[in-house]
Amino acid sequence: MQGMSAVARWTLIASVIAGVGYVATWALDLPPGVETAWKGAGVALLTVHAALRARSPDGWLLAAVMAFGAGGDVLLETHGLTVGALSFLLGHVVASALYLRHRKPGPWLPLTLIPVVVGISFLLPHDRSGAPGIALYSLFLAVMAATALMSRFPLKTVGLGAMMFVVSDLLIFGRLGPLPDNLATGLAVWGLYYFGQLLICLGAARELESLHPASSRTAAPVPSDAGPAPGPG
Repeated sequence: MQGMSAVARWTLIASVIAGVGYVATWALDLPPGVETAWKGAGVALLTVHAALRARSPDGWLLAAVMAFGAGGDVLLETHGLTVGALSFLLGHVVASALYLRHRKPGPWLPLTLIPVVVGISFLLPHDRSGAPGIALYSLFLAVMAATALMSRFPLKTVGLGAMMFVVSDLLIFGRLGPLPDNLATGLAVWGLYYFGQLLICLGAARELESLHPASSRTAAPVPSDAGPAPGPG
């Protein structure tokens, strides 16, 4: 967190507290609105964090990615799976655009991830009527992860975070099929998702800051060997 403003630092800390603390709400008898707000707070605070560190249009794209994620977290609870998934899908579109703007030269091997993720997603749900919609959503999810892996953003943060997001969603689809809907699965879904978003936000924000360093706001110093200012003749 070196070089980060105090507000950005405390926003990040608050996000981690909210993201980790959300698990505690599962054992508490909270009003639905409070639990939903708590769920959305973790990534919503990452949105604020990304915005505070934005120094370019790409920085604001990163903030938009986080905003769509926070919207998805809330809309899943208030409007159901389809509407919530649409918010996440829009976030994947924005993220893919950001990663493609920073694509590095190299092999196209990460694109093989796309048919794998789509195929698994299509096969997981027991209710086959929902499988095409899940497969369509997973296409955007997989493109997001593939473009992250093909970008100049750090693999150990942004690439890893994108893959954690993919695994989290696959576990959600698995709960519609062979996986049990129990505490262990729930912890894996939320943990992989939140910390995946956290890694994406921190890794991308840091890389973008290195590309767009903050401009100096101080005046240029007067050379020490400058002679006295000329007086009236």
